[in-house]
Amino acid sequence: MADRSGIEWTQATWNPVTGCSKVSQGCQNCYAERMARRLSAMGHPNYRTGFSVALHPQMLEAPLRWRQSRLVFVNSMSDLFHDDVPVAFIQQVFATMCLAQQHTFQILTKRSDRLLKLASQVAWPANVWMGVSVENQDATRRIDDLRQVPAAIRFLSLEPLLGPLDNLDLNGIHWVIAGGESGPGARPMDPAWVARIRDQCASRGVPFFFKQWGGVFKKRNGRQLDGRTWDELPEVERSWGTRRAQTLHVLQSPRQKDRSARSIAIA
Repeated sequence: MADRSGIEWTQATWNPVTGCSKVSQGCQNCYAERMARRLSAMGHPNYRTGFSVALHPQMLEAPLRWRQSRLVFVNSMSDLFHDDVPVAFIQQVFATMCLAQQHTFQILTKRSDRLLKLASQVAWPANVWMGVSVENQDATRRIDDLRQVPAAIRFLSLEPLLGPLDNLDLNGIHWVIAGGESGPGARPMDPAWVARIRDQCASRGVPFFFKQWGGVFKKRNGRQLDGRTWDELPEVERSWGTRRAQTLHVLQSPRQKDRSARSIAIA
């Protein structure tokens, strides 16, 4: 788990699963695959098998020890709903998120069909945001699957944006991220595609986050659209103190719980 992330729309990453396989055009130049190969060459123990799907049970409890509240991107190096991830392990990941109420967890998948199939088999606490990646018109079916999932926040990651999305159905969607592809072989993104997505979000009152223009040297191209950055986030009610207290209550021994209760009362 990384307690800081360079991904603009999150603050940290947590990878109880690593590795994936390609399912659509958006996967062609996968950044996670490149990074996994690099980490494998460096001898990182979680990447012994490179980019093959691997479970890491030792990572399951990591967020419970991370007390400072953060936005946490779950499986930035994989897809939680990959067919090779057992249902029981997915349920364990969700159980951790239920306990770690001090954090907000952001999950992204391209496998919306399996997400929908398993949605009734996991708990959906308010601190779990569920999203799907949509790179072009062919992938918009994933939005229909997401709409049926009982997550408190449902969001779209339109990255890498590979074509226009002029008639997005944003019913039941609470947040939209858009961005161009970056790194070697990055495919170009038309600025008009981004502007039209932003305008659709504005007309529906959906927060819009523009991540990057992308390109081989993405930092040179920046993040501004029409002279400003767009960093909108969903509006959610949070009570960090209450959630932290609830998490401590679950994890601590009876004697520790009693001391915590007295401390909260004094505060």
